[in-house]
Amino acid sequence: MKEQLKTIALTLLVVVSLVQSYVLIYRLPGTGSVVVSSAGYVRTDEMGKQLNIEDTLYPDRMIVHMGEDKHTIFYPDSSFYKLIYARIQARDFAAFQLQSVSNEDWEKIATNNSGIELSFGSGLPVSLLQKTMRLSVDQTFETANVDRVWIYTAKGEEKPRAFFFSSNNQDVYEAKQLDLTVQDVLQHVAFGEKWTPYTPLNNHTLYVPSKPIVLAESMLQTKAFTSDQMQRNLFADPAVTRNIHEQDGSEIYTDSKRSLQIQDEGRWMTYTDPAAIPSIRADATESVLSAVDFVNQHGGWNGTYRVELNSKRADHSDTDLNVRFQQYYGSLPIFGSGTVRYGYMDLILQQGTVSFYERSLLETPQSGEKGQPYTLSGGEDLIQRIAKVEEVHNSKVIDLYPAYTPRMNEELLRLVPGWVVVLSNGTTVTFN
Repeated sequence: MKEQLKTIALTLLVVVSLVQSYVLIYRLPGTGSVVVSSAGYVRTDEMGKQLNIEDTLYPDRMIVHMGEDKHTIFYPDSSFYKLIYARIQARDFAAFQLQSVSNEDWEKIATNNSGIELSFGSGLPVSLLQKTMRLSVDQTFETANVDRVWIYTAKGEEKPRAFFFSSNNQDVYEAKQLDLTVQDVLQHVAFGEKWTPYTPLNNHTLYVPSKPIVLAESMLQTKAFTSDQMQRNLFADPAVTRNIHEQDGSEIYTDSKRSLQIQDEGRWMTYTDPAAIPSIRADATESVLSAVDFVNQHGGWNGTYRVELNSKRADHSDTDLNVRFQQYYGSLPIFGSGTVRYGYMDLILQQGTVSFYERSLLETPQSGEKGQPYTLSGGEDLIQRIAKVEEVHNSKVIDLYPAYTPRMNEELLRLVPGWVVVLSNGTTVTFN
């Protein structure tokens, strides 16, 4: 009997001890739980918001073809863009058939037929595209990298056609089974009838608004994540890091393996973790998933972002994959470079492991105050500007889009609208 009582008492003591330990760790005021990532980083601060991979997968523009060579463009966050894309996301696409791009006259199709063309920038692997669209993938299609989706209906045909273009500019995949009707497509296209008309250039590869566009600059008051916050998020033991002051005013924190460099008066950071370079090519889908998880754990997101994949950077190995998260303000991307680095995050991954991470440390509100209006050229004036850029740089313009350029005035961030043109030689030019 005594032994049983001792056992019961001992069990009670163990239970009470476990409960007390739980309360001390998780329930005392001011005592937050510490999350340790699989890579050994310690996340102690809730900084930016968390995103899912689906939040970063969406087209950079939506070209609406209305027949009779009439066209317009919707950009992300606009009401018609969101409505049309949500409807397309709810539809099924299956039975993909491979063919050559040259099998169809796409310029003629764009001129004469009603349809919706979705642009995915540099392209997404089908395995990522499946996370934002309902695709039944077979062996023919599963390894493709898709940069455009074009759904159109031709006069006299009973059902629409859907094509998924490969970023190699040679292959296109037609979804022979889709649950969109002709009426669905015509309803989508009808939203563009009262919108700004666009004129096609260069065999319908560029579209220019037929009249100037007026956009206001936005002004946002900023704060910034601190170097202490980033140290706690990026180093397993921040207590062992050393601080090195550089002559250019930047600061470097290192634990002898990883390094964190703070630049631009505390507004920009670059983090490196020199892992062993693998001998095989990084998987794009795995890299993007890892990149989203990494940002969620180490700094979070300070706005709206869209993923862009680039095969490599000049200063990294051919086996690395560069994942860029392009920041948006409203419907337009933020084109940050030069004196103000802002508007993107870059990560380099080696077989799913982040070896390089750079981003802005600025915290900004979701919306700011409107500033002065800017008139972006359109019509013949813009066409002449494009021709002049091509002449000066001796290179063809392959892309044109409106964007914001960031400018800093002490703690005030100004987002100034303008045109961005991308040339075939890789040069990017801005003007407003």
